[in-house]
Amino acid sequence: MTEATREATPPETVADVTTGRVRHPEKAHRPDNPVQKRKPAWIRVKAPTSATYHETRRIMREHNLHTVCEEAACPNIGECWSKKHATMMILGSVCTRACSFCNVATGRPDLLDPHEPENVAQSVAKLGLSHVVVTSVDRDDLPDGGAGHFAETILRIRKASPGTTIEVLTPDFLRKKDALAMVVGAKPDVFNHNLETVPRLYGEVRPGARYFASLRLLQQVKELDPSMFTKSGIMVGLGEGREEVLQLMDDLRSAEVDFMTIGQYLQPTPKHHVVDRFVEPDEFDAYARFAYAKGFLMVSSSPLTRSSYFAGDDFRRLRDARDRRLRGETVSEADAVAAPAAG
Repeated sequence: MTEATREATPPETVADVTTGRVRHPEKAHRPDNPVQKRKPAWIRVKAPTSATYHETRRIMREHNLHTVCEEAACPNIGECWSKKHATMMILGSVCTRACSFCNVATGRPDLLDPHEPENVAQSVAKLGLSHVVVTSVDRDDLPDGGAGHFAETILRIRKASPGTTIEVLTPDFLRKKDALAMVVGAKPDVFNHNLETVPRLYGEVRPGARYFASLRLLQQVKELDPSMFTKSGIMVGLGEGREEVLQLMDDLRSAEVDFMTIGQYLQPTPKHHVVDRFVEPDEFDAYARFAYAKGFLMVSSSPLTRSSYFAGDDFRRLRDARDRRLRGETVSEADAVAAPAAG
């Protein structure tokens, strides 16, 4: 790659170039959706070239780890890895769901790696992370949905790197009794579960999930531990309407969610959900103002915002915002600090 910047989309293929297997078998026979080749200037990002980026990649490979940065083809990978920020993806690399927006491989998952929690913990220590995000594929095949693996990973990180704050981004644990309590009981600092989109679009965007089940999951976290920060995110540009986004914000506040992220949906391959439109930066700013007015402690709203983008910096601001509110101070749109635009 010779250009200084690249489009914020991964290669348009449904095959995994490292294993040769079909990455999205459930999508392989679908007709192609149009892909807009030229993206707006505000979502063009630098190609990853720094030595620190390659060092971070080496540590991931050394410990046989998966990252959502790679698996979901995140456009911010060059910037984040150059700063030794990485989002660890546990429970393997194959998801049992088939969301139309997602680039993570789908199919029959491999057996769980019993060494994975310790490998994650050792990588966190080697990278010297002050804040780590741990996410996963959906594992509907497991009796606990992978909750025990999440809990063990949290405990191992606490032991290997006591100063690191931990954020989990979990699946919905649909119909997995006591799974949520297991993860909350391990005491992560932030519990994140993404709604992804408005309820009207769930059937085509997130068909294996249920909007109100996800909303209830977030509400239950606060019931189990009122002191735990909760977080959720959505993509825009999927065909949602402004009023639907504002209603979703109200739903999240009804569940006492503290932190909301809003970012632009980018189409991974022609087999994935089409981009309805590219949302202008000013609209993201307007969404942030609405969200603060509705009572969120933290909002990150920009085209390149992702759940774990600048998560450590956002966590510190989140704690400060709660402290200000506890002192009776107002947390408003003036406190909004959107993630810096890449490039």
